[in-house]
Amino acid sequence: MRQGFGKSKASLKVWFWRAERFLHTRTRELRAIAKALISTKHPFLVHIIPTRRCNLACTYCNEFDDFSQPVAAEEMKKRLDILADMGTSIITISGGEPLLHPELDEIIRHIRRRGMIAGMITNGFLLTKERIEQLNRAGLEHLQISIDNTMPDEVSKKSLKTLDQKLELLGRYAYFQVNINSVLGSGVKDPEDALRIAHRAVELGLTSTVGIIHDHDGQLKPLGPREIEIFEEVMTLSKRSFSRFNQFQHNVARGRENHWRCRSGSRYLYVCEDGLVHWCSQQRGYPGIPLEQYTPEMRRREFFTTKFCAPMCTVSCVQQVGLLDNWRAPQHLKPMPMTPPMPQSGPQPELVKIASGRGDS
Repeated sequence: MRQGFGKSKASLKVWFWRAERFLHTRTRELRAIAKALISTKHPFLVHIIPTRRCNLACTYCNEFDDFSQPVAAEEMKKRLDILADMGTSIITISGGEPLLHPELDEIIRHIRRRGMIAGMITNGFLLTKERIEQLNRAGLEHLQISIDNTMPDEVSKKSLKTLDQKLELLGRYAYFQVNINSVLGSGVKDPEDALRIAHRAVELGLTSTVGIIHDHDGQLKPLGPREIEIFEEVMTLSKRSFSRFNQFQHNVARGRENHWRCRSGSRYLYVCEDGLVHWCSQQRGYPGIPLEQYTPEMRRREFFTTKFCAPMCTVSCVQQVGLLDNWRAPQHLKPMPMTPPMPQSGPQPELVKIASGRGDS
């Protein structure tokens, strides 16, 4: 490959367009935060699933299958239009593996056309120079990859060894911001891997964050002394990242309850491939209402509803959205079933209790 400039060895053309997109996106992010501080009536961040199918089969993951068909692009656009009309600021495309969707670029373009910020979570295996350039043209603004270890094992193939070339390609060709998330906690064989992954990301000019995972029973286990040291070091590397507002993780790392007000179902929505609204990826089934039937009154009720899973939550994206409103509007309501009529042949909500999530969000 031709020699480039800076840590990433990107060409001057890539540097120019990367800087242009960064400044444009950062301006829009600041406007979205200002809008969210002024009004609580709209979602700030929505995770939307265009396909549940994945090209990997990580044993800890409860968010994939190997057979689902992708959601039709026109249906995805209808859902995005509803979210845009709600006033949503940021859309993150997740899965499954979103790169398996044959019309992903058009979905990204539609997000941008409707004035929302477009992000994506991917395992990265399907990225090539050509695919990255297509995502550039589509207008993608954020991309995150979670890497679990330095060498692939029976639990996860998402390793630094298998993905390092993909990270180099992102460093050279991506116009959008790229964040690499490593993990610490129960089930991680070598906590030093998180540090190696974080330093490699920074070496390539990418940003780095660290997620903390539950044990196999869904309970939070405090990090050990060396894990705490690694956690703190990786945190210092994440100051440029969009995820740098993560003080709650200091409690999570030490196994302490975090006192905050989860606004899932209101300011944060998780819209599954069946078009149902859920609290988050780890609490699928609540409230389980079709997006087109999800009213402002329902969102408002969830804004004031206390979530039973909040004290030990490790879902970073929901925690970060909560920062917008933790200072106001104490929650005084309890969850209540919301089960509107659903066609006999329609999708049935699936309940997924908090489990060993890898912190991909």
